[in-house]
Amino acid sequence: MAWKGRPMATRTMKLKAAGQSLWLDNIQRKELHDGTLQRMMAEDGICGVTSNPTIFMNAVSQSFDYDDQIAVLAKEKKTAAEIYHAVTITDIRDAAKLFLPVYEKTGKKDGFVSIEINPQLAFNIEESVREARDILQEIGLDNIMIKVPATREGISIIRQLTAEGVNVNATLIFSPECCRDVAQAYIAGLEQRLEKGLDISDVHSVASFFISRIDTSVDKLIDTAGESSLRGKAAVSVAKKTFTLYQALFSDPRFLRLKEKGAGAQRLLWASTGTKDPAYSDIKYVEELIVENTVNTLPPKTIAAFRDHGEITTSFESGLADGETVLKSIQAVGIDLDQVYADLQTAGVKAFEKSYLDLLDAISEKGMKLA
Repeated sequence: MAWKGRPMATRTMKLKAAGQSLWLDNIQRKELHDGTLQRMMAEDGICGVTSNPTIFMNAVSQSFDYDDQIAVLAKEKKTAAEIYHAVTITDIRDAAKLFLPVYEKTGKKDGFVSIEINPQLAFNIEESVREARDILQEIGLDNIMIKVPATREGISIIRQLTAEGVNVNATLIFSPECCRDVAQAYIAGLEQRLEKGLDISDVHSVASFFISRIDTSVDKLIDTAGESSLRGKAAVSVAKKTFTLYQALFSDPRFLRLKEKGAGAQRLLWASTGTKDPAYSDIKYVEELIVENTVNTLPPKTIAAFRDHGEITTSFESGLADGETVLKSIQAVGIDLDQVYADLQTAGVKAFEKSYLDLLDAISEKGMKLA
């Protein structure tokens, strides 16, 4: 299959032809400047980047790439939190500059770089909104998405930021119900913006649905229940149920009125798509989640695996109705999926906060040595 002058399309590039956007779930300062990321954009069709405190924790603690900047800031007596802020802003701005042509070429649909607000502010609406405004002002580029955990407070933050014209990446979503709340917050924010006579055509959003962690949690309960035939089926089934819900929400007259004014539908983004269970294919959460007008954000290892042996399948849409059936079977053996979803979100918020605090410790330790 020819692809715009290339002899053959890579397997990863074929995801783009299938209507799915491929974003990189990683950021490394060296790869921003040594041509690695540019090569992935050209050869794999990477058209966006997501980051989080865990990613930055690994980048800073496992490389020397940030030492010069940390040393300078430490000598200026900056706190660990101030150094973290400077480090992340630098990388996000550089990545956003790199993806700005993609943002413009795709009509502002792709080319986004996502940055997480301080995880310690996940339950503070006012402080989260203020930090989002400050980040956007400091970076000064349009292709930034602010990541907001979809907690109860986060839903209000998403609505308010959307009303202010901020591009939002709602994160740590594990259930169809949470996705519905996120979508409705996005729609409500657009409605508020439109009521003020403001443009809604330049506001974009994705809802990041965390996939593999669902199977990890549910599989343990399935093993306890002795129902091995249901292993590895929960996550994709929840994704199918959520996708069906999204189709209904964004074809409803309420949103269609906004669409007539130029609004774009919020897109589902499959996150946490690296395979954690070695019993499963290393590209399970790529092949089984290929569907048009969605995003899949993948770590480098999973991108390399799909490039090597991935196949484009239509199993997601052809088996949409199966999702609800599988979930009913899982619940029938006594598994409380609602509790699983709630526990996963709580654990996710705590994990990001821990990564943030661990990163501050690592920066503080490096700063003392380098200064």
